[in-house]
Amino acid sequence: MKETIDRRYGTWRGMIRAALAHLEHATGRLRSFALRDPAGVRRAVFVCHGNICRSAFAHMEAIRHGLNVASLGLSTSTGGRSPKQALAASERAGVDMTAHRATSWPDFKVKPGDLFLVMEVRQAHEVRRRLGPRDDVQIALLGMWCKPPMPHLHDPYKLGDPYFDTCFVRVREAVANLSADLPNARIEPPTTRNKTA
Repeated sequence: MKETIDRRYGTWRGMIRAALAHLEHATGRLRSFALRDPAGVRRAVFVCHGNICRSAFAHMEAIRHGLNVASLGLSTSTGGRSPKQALAASERAGVDMTAHRATSWPDFKVKPGDLFLVMEVRQAHEVRRRLGPRDDVQIALLGMWCKPPMPHLHDPYKLGDPYFDTCFVRVREAVANLSADLPNARIEPPTTRNKTA
């Protein structure tokens, strides 16, 4: 039982938080964190606690899908590197995160059209608090693009390799599904100019 919980949810706490998030979703309490204007999104901004595991991996995945992307941590130091365990998990997933460096909230510039994609319900509320009355950005739970939806993507930091792999599989699935919903958040290919003689 413990092995299954650790692999699927990280810890007992992760399982409980996932259950509570599912309950909030089922009762409609997460409606305010649904994507309301896909066409208005110009950049996908992935957010987690430290910007070294979940949002870092999502960032790299989103680049692979051609999205205009950024990421940040709500409680981190700019320039921090992903831990060895996260780098190993990303390598197993075929993604190189060695160049990733964390960005803290004070060092991040919010732009109109940003879609903040958080990993946990409490992070969604915190981002909303920090953004204040801005209505030119949106907040959503990344795990809602998983099938089935996962409104809580528990932090794998310092947890076992099996859960790191589970978490990154869920993040990968969510980013892939998300990318299809953001037609105006793609990086335009460079234009080719005709050279005149």
